[in-house]
Amino acid sequence: MIDIEIEDERWREIPNADGLASTAALSTLKSAHPREGGDPGFLSEGARVSEKAWVPAFEGMSGSLMILLTDDETVRELNGRFRGKDKPTNVLSFPAIENPEGFIGDIALAFETCAREADEQGKPLAHHLQHLVAHGVLHLVGYDHESDAQAQAMEALEREILSGLGVPDPYAAGDQGHHG
Repeated sequence: MIDIEIEDERWREIPNADGLASTAALSTLKSAHPREGGDPGFLSEGARVSEKAWVPAFEGMSGSLMILLTDDETVRELNGRFRGKDKPTNVLSFPAIENPEGFIGDIALAFETCAREADEQGKPLAHHLQHLVAHGVLHLVGYDHESDAQAQAMEALEREILSGLGVPDPYAAGDQGHHG
């Protein structure tokens, strides 16, 4: 189950924002599972992902995550408390510890930062929302972009997921960089 909480009402300016976020998260979970043969080599060091951990998400059993659509101030506070960075960012991911309920973790998105980025990049905020949700879910399940190889693998998967949602390549302009 994917729970969406809209804390900042400006997210409602995007028609069906909660549905778009949920669809992006589900599509990411379906696309992001480790390939046959174990460690795919692009997960962050110490990632807790195992075949067992993926079963609930893909079988529609009890795997779940929470997406908070909030504002810059809330994300700034979370970023400061958990990452030691006293500034807002577009998306934060908080992977859950392994648990029998199959809870994967939480994602928080900051409206002002996301809206500004979408405007600067000349893309619809709805597309940017889906990209950042996909990016955040990939972090929840162990993907990272610390190395160039990890970044390339993660961005390729994001492109594939978003293409399936009808969202153009978010990196086409080449100036988007990596996300939080």
